[in-house]
Amino acid sequence: MQTTALAGTRLRQRRLSMGLRQADLAQRAGISASYLNLIEHNRRRIGPDVLGRLAAALGLPEQALSEGAEGGLLDDLRAAAAETGQSLGQTPGKAAAELDRIEDFAGRFPGWAGVLADLHRRSGRLARAVEALNDRMSHDPHLQASLHEMLSAVSSVRSTAGILAETEDIPPDWRARFHRNLHQDSERLAVGAEALVAYLDGSGQAEETGIAAPLEELEAWLGGRGWHLAEVETGDSAALEAQIAGLASGAARVLARAWVGRAVQDAAALPMADFVAARVRLQDDPAALALQFGTDLLTVFRRIAMLPDAPEGLVICDGSGTLVFRKPVAGFALPRFGAACPLWPLFTALSRPMVPVSALIATVGSGGRRFAVRAFCQPRYPGGFGGPELREAAMLILPDAAGKGDVLVGSTCRICARSACPARREPSILAEAAG
Repeated sequence: MQTTALAGTRLRQRRLSMGLRQADLAQRAGISASYLNLIEHNRRRIGPDVLGRLAAALGLPEQALSEGAEGGLLDDLRAAAAETGQSLGQTPGKAAAELDRIEDFAGRFPGWAGVLADLHRRSGRLARAVEALNDRMSHDPHLQASLHEMLSAVSSVRSTAGILAETEDIPPDWRARFHRNLHQDSERLAVGAEALVAYLDGSGQAEETGIAAPLEELEAWLGGRGWHLAEVETGDSAALEAQIAGLASGAARVLARAWVGRAVQDAAALPMADFVAARVRLQDDPAALALQFGTDLLTVFRRIAMLPDAPEGLVICDGSGTLVFRKPVAGFALPRFGAACPLWPLFTALSRPMVPVSALIATVGSGGRRFAVRAFCQPRYPGGFGGPELREAAMLILPDAAGKGDVLVGSTCRICARSACPARREPSILAEAAG
């Protein structure tokens, strides 16, 4: 049974609440008082046999002293320290959190520890909400167009009403024209307001499905299938057409058909059984896999990320740096519309075509999660040798990487709390909270 120093703290609290002396409890459990003192002060870990005797002496089940539900609490407390930079002493003027005493803290003050963990979880939820709302308010073209239409209608109504109110000798025909314009503009304003309210009322569904544009619709469809198209593996990709036809927008259907066509080509170049076996044999080296199957690195990236239950995330961008595909991974926030963090290795690869980029990164604002990433940029020339160069870059994101992240990255500057970032484009709306 797994135990930690937290068991010693709980043991001491239980003994004191029963009014027992250390010598009395030690005698009941058949151990020395000095050994019990070391256990209670977190200087010795408790073996299974001693734990059982101490629990019996106190009239408790062993689980009450061993690590149980507190494991999740300790994880939350560590994440809270990591997210604020306290665990590494990264916050200027503030002492680092004493992570080596976290079990003692949770054991002595379980109520306060629970409050701190709850605040950390709530802060995480609010940060994700701010991120989604920022993306939506700043970059959602439908919302911007609706607001512009409403402001235009309001300005027109105000101007016409001002003329009618301030001008007394308006000819009857002009007055009738102004009245007609006022009626038409007010109707336009009412229709625009109703459409905007309906759109915002549907925001709950949009947040649940992630659908706000054709790209989100495609990704939601793929995400609902576990990011894997089994029909492609069996050569029955035509069976997907009925599902594609059910997508809401024509643009999403075009994107879905293009993605299925590419998946068919990837599956033909990298047959699943052979590819899975080669990944083990070649230690998951993308370059070695590309050489083995005579294909390019971006095909290998896509194939790895779209295998059944694949934990890897995938981000693809074009030559402008615009994200054109996003398979998310827990703890690595991906902006929906806004410009992504310029420190992503993805953009390093974009500026260095045909050069593999590999890095360890640590994320800001997500509990200090670390990832190993591999990025590559592949140029192509659809117009021939004298035509334009089109670049496509992809970044494969491997979760739970060991070691220290070489680069600290965020999602996008607007909601990144790292104020001292050398690549910052604009102040963060979270800067005040982070300070």
